[in-house]
Amino acid sequence: MTTSAERIRAWNGPAILSFGFRPFFLLAGLWAAAAMALWIAMLAGWAGPPTAFDPIAWHAHEFLFGFLSAVMAGFLLTAVPNWTGRLPITGWPLAGLAALWLLGRAAVAVSAHLPALVVAAADLGFLGVLAGVLAREIVAGRNWRNLPVLGLLVVFVFGNALFHWQAAAGGAPAQGPGLRLALSAAVMLVALIGGRIVPSFTRNWLAQRGETRLPVPPMQRFDKAALALMGVALAAWIAAPDHWLTGAALLAAGALHLLRLGRWRGGLTWAEPLVTVLHGGYLFLPLGALGLGAEILSPGTFGMAAAQHLWMAGAIGLMTLAVMTRAALGHSGRPLHATAPIAGLYLLLVVSVLARLLAGALPGEVWALHLSAAAWIAAWGGFSAIYWPILTRPKAAPKRVSGGKGRAMADPGG
Repeated sequence: MTTSAERIRAWNGPAILSFGFRPFFLLAGLWAAAAMALWIAMLAGWAGPPTAFDPIAWHAHEFLFGFLSAVMAGFLLTAVPNWTGRLPITGWPLAGLAALWLLGRAAVAVSAHLPALVVAAADLGFLGVLAGVLAREIVAGRNWRNLPVLGLLVVFVFGNALFHWQAAAGGAPAQGPGLRLALSAAVMLVALIGGRIVPSFTRNWLAQRGETRLPVPPMQRFDKAALALMGVALAAWIAAPDHWLTGAALLAAGALHLLRLGRWRGGLTWAEPLVTVLHGGYLFLPLGALGLGAEILSPGTFGMAAAQHLWMAGAIGLMTLAVMTRAALGHSGRPLHATAPIAGLYLLLVVSVLARLLAGALPGEVWALHLSAAAWIAAWGGFSAIYWPILTRPKAAPKRVSGGKGRAMADPGG
């Protein structure tokens, strides 16, 4: 019977098409840096893409639905074979998926010259196919445990459709229900998948070092209660983003997820940034809920956009960088260790998030916005440069490392 490894080894074309994380993580990193540079050019009045979206809407769309959809594809196409035991998508079918993603980015970029329906269809096509692939694999593999992941992906697709509809109607989609719906789905994915991998990877790393103080196993009753409360708070935010009850619910959910994170022993992981950053990425999830709740109850604290960036650039941005740097090392046969340059990427992204929050709290300090954008471009540009050879070259031969350190495939999930 053919295995995933045999399927990957049988591919004789470019190494970048041998596994789902390779093309999509590289595309995500390149687009994260390029789209930020393009947005700065648009704000400065320089030549930008002939898009029908206003600059704020284009910026929000391309980071939430452009960048994040590529990360989702890379993660899911790599993790799903582990979840279901079925074969990965490789080769030219994988290239076709990447082409669909690129088609969406091109259609949105030149949308001023295309009918709105054509733009929406081109952009939604990739996410629709990805959802279909995930549904097929879950059903064929009878992997019902991951149906919530599929459900959240479908909600994310619907949010993108609403975003396009509001943009075509001449509204402000960056402040609309489509963005809130999709962002809420993304936050729940971080809470759900992060709640599995952060304690699991931490436990593996600590156990290898003989540490007896281990994280609480994932998905206990407390975790389920925290997820349920976050879901209720997000539903309230989608429906009534300015209501005081929404603010109170977000504060309560943020506090509960801080407690959840505290059960995972992140304070014992400082010796390995590749593990510590997972806790840092998850930390921005409750911080985002607390920031939004505070802004709703006391408008002007940070500004709604700045508070929202605690989720968009913090929880999503840092957690995706953490997962991408880790999965690319592990699945390419390299030791699970963050070198100084990789750790520097994490620091740059944290600086970007904090500078954006400062810019919201101090509206006159334009330098903070510039610092945030520059740090973001440096983080993702640096990721693309460091990981280009890792993502485009064949898998390295496994190395034996004493004491269990550096076992690239020791951790589950991808």
